[in-house]
Amino acid sequence: MEQPTIDIPPSPAGRIAARAVDAVKVYGTGDAAVRALDGVSVEFPAERFTAVMGPSGSGKSTLLHCLAGLDDLTSGKVFIGDVDLTTLSEKKLTLLRRHKVGFIFQAYNLIPTLDARENITLPLDIAGQKPDPAWFQTVVGTVGLADRLTHRPSQLSGGQQQRVAAARALASRPEIIFADEPTGNLDSRSGAELLAFMRKATTEFGQTIVMVTHDPTAAGYSDRVVFLSDGKAVDEMPQPTAERVLDRMKSLGGG
Repeated sequence: MEQPTIDIPPSPAGRIAARAVDAVKVYGTGDAAVRALDGVSVEFPAERFTAVMGPSGSGKSTLLHCLAGLDDLTSGKVFIGDVDLTTLSEKKLTLLRRHKVGFIFQAYNLIPTLDARENITLPLDIAGQKPDPAWFQTVVGTVGLADRLTHRPSQLSGGQQQRVAAARALASRPEIIFADEPTGNLDSRSGAELLAFMRKATTEFGQTIVMVTHDPTAAGYSDRVVFLSDGKAVDEMPQPTAERVLDRMKSLGGG
């Protein structure tokens, strides 16, 4: 049975952390053109954990990459806060990503020659900034890495490596974190630990997270799920559960 769409409460700050307005993304030209995003308009409230789901090829990763400024739209607009990314030069876009945005990808993207502490602080080091000591300890403690900071990636489990990547995303206290299938390479226990951390980052630290996932269990950790199909935003679900998400995904034709 299809779940009705219910308005979720506004974010505590009443702010929208990111949004897309009539977002269109076309890959290729002519007969080979693929319309990955087909006029998507969606908002992501601040201090909320939103999951984006849809069948394979629905445009969910494309939407995430365009929202994060990693890919350009064909037409339409995307905003981080009040900043229209489509108006920025490449230099200003790079600066915005560096100071406002955190990323967690399915691939951990850790530097093998750096230890965990150095990997976590790398974005700050590149920006010429020092981590806030109290915040750094909070993040490291929350992800359970306090006794692993001197270990290199090869000395860490997959779950520990992904938690390093999550801590790296949080270390600079960005306005928003984009996560693309962050539990895709993890076993169920490690995945649950990472999702619990992301949940805590939202509820206790006021972080904003937008996560693309195909996993209904992962989506069950979020405040709200946005569903895409054929490049369009077709539904949303507040206070999701894995069971309700799975039922909705079945009606859309897959994960």
